Amino acid sequence: MDDGIVLLGCGDVGPIREPLEDFGALAKPTLAAGDIRFGQCERVYSERGNLQIHSGGGHSRCAPHMASIFGDCGFDVLSVASNHAMDWGGDALLDTIDLLRDQGIAVVGGGRTLEEARQPAILERKGVTVAFLAYCSILREGYAAGPNKIGVAPLRAHTYYEPFDYQAGVPPKVVTVPYEEDLANMEEDIAAAKKQAQVVVVSLHWGIHFIPRMIADYQPIAAKAAFDAGADLILGHHAHVPKAIGAYDGKVCFYSLSNFIMTGTEKSSAEGKKFEREYSVELDPDYPNLAYGSDAKRSLIAKAVLGADGVKRVSFLPVLIDPQLRPEVLRNGDPRFDDAVKFMEWVSEDFPHRFTIDGDEVIVEA
Repeated sequence: MDDGIVLLGCGDVGPIREPLEDFGALAKPTLAAGDIRFGQCERVYSERGNLQIHSGGGHSRCAPHMASIFGDCGFDVLSVASNHAMDWGGDALLDTIDLLRDQGIAVVGGGRTLEEARQPAILERKGVTVAFLAYCSILREGYAAGPNKIGVAPLRAHTYYEPFDYQAGVPPKVVTVPYEEDLANMEEDIAAAKKQAQVVVVSLHWGIHFIPRMIADYQPIAAKAAFDAGADLILGHHAHVPKAIGAYDGKVCFYSLSNFIMTGTEKSSAEGKKFEREYSVELDPDYPNLAYGSDAKRSLIAKAVLGADGVKRVSFLPVLIDPQLRPEVLRNGDPRFDDAVKFMEWVSEDFPHRFTIDGDEVIVEA
């Protein structure tokens, strides 16, 4: 009890290829050492539903048996608050939630109503209670849950374009601001969860995908609001690349944990060139089925030691996804470990933090 419990937080999970049991082989020994394992469920698992015409995500529905990846890796709690959660409609999302819960996994961030989607999952280990909440900022029209509508818990943002130069044709400044109602709901949920648990962890599917250093204006605003409301740790994802880590008054926000176990569809030559041009990133020819940019193979596992009085220590474990798309936890002394730490310093340099290496962990401090 004096040593606390260990929470391990992972990013996006949703492979669309088999055999599934191979994907977790390298990481499972590390995951097994945690008391609570969190992940982001990126796809839905169902044979029901119809592809929403505006989703662009035909790949986002998998056969139900493929949800076994989550139990195989030992996840204890998952967020379903993904931008793909409603690609196939409400029935597919509810089937996914039921499948995961049938495996004994707690689920947050989605449900039959907004009230249900906002409910925390509360887990207890060794006398320490931990509440999890999850929200999504990347939502197409109709994906947010409502008072009598299936969907995910929203934390949406308005987008504005401001000129910063009088010359015609100069790109505008992009300004994003959280929806007041969504932000207030999140703050209310966190405050309520804090009365039920000793630690509150908030999962946020948010931000700008593929581009390593780009953080939207609304993200630090939402992070501060969450911490002010009582959140103890933020686990972010969606970007398919690691992003900044910020430490605010002793509380840590992981803006993006990147991919953990993901596979996608290979891009054609024309699609690849268009993608590289639009996002100013390069694709890695060794990773045709992880076509999110050359840094998409970089990942990390957030690690937090939790006690009855809150978060005692936060660190991360550098991870590199191999060409077979298996996450490998790197070890101190491996040049790839040093490269991963250097990358995280680069993406985090505009955010308050201090990284120190302790064994195979990188400690995060204010």
